[in-house]
Parts: sequence; structure tokens; C-alpha cells
Amino acid sequence: MLTVNVHEAKTQLSRLLARVEAGEEVVVARRGKPVARLVAVAPQGRRIPDLLKDKVVIPDSFFDPLPEEELRAWEGR
Repeated sequence: MLTVNVHEAKTQLSRLLARVEAGEEVVVARRGKPVARLVAVAPQGRRIPDLLKDKVVIPDSFFDPLPEEELRAWEGR
């Protein structure tokens, strides 16, 4: 794990990001005290259109108005 001060992080950000993308962790410190950690973002999976089509059925009653008591609870009354 690499630790750099704020000034170095600002001037070397592109290089630090390249190291992070390669799997390294970088800690940014202010006056020797760690304040932040740079880590790679986990890749997001691809979305598949219509993955659940015809597998999830929403009944028409889903759109019915809520009972008054439940509506008050949702509104915090």
C-alpha cells in the first residue's frame, strides 16, 4: 500500500489512478495522518434487457389506492 501526501496526490493524480486501476491501494495523508483511500471501483455487470420479462407479474390490484391507515403510515402521520 502506497501512502502519499496531499500535494503529491494532486500533482501525480493520473499516475496514482493508473496504479489503483492496476490493483494497488493508495492512501492520501495530510501532515502524515491518513485521510482518504483510493481504491478501484468494482466493475458493474452488463444489464440484460427484458431479463425478467414474462417472469414477474404485477397484479392489477397493485395500482389500487392504499387503505387510509397505511397511507397515513407512509406519510408519517
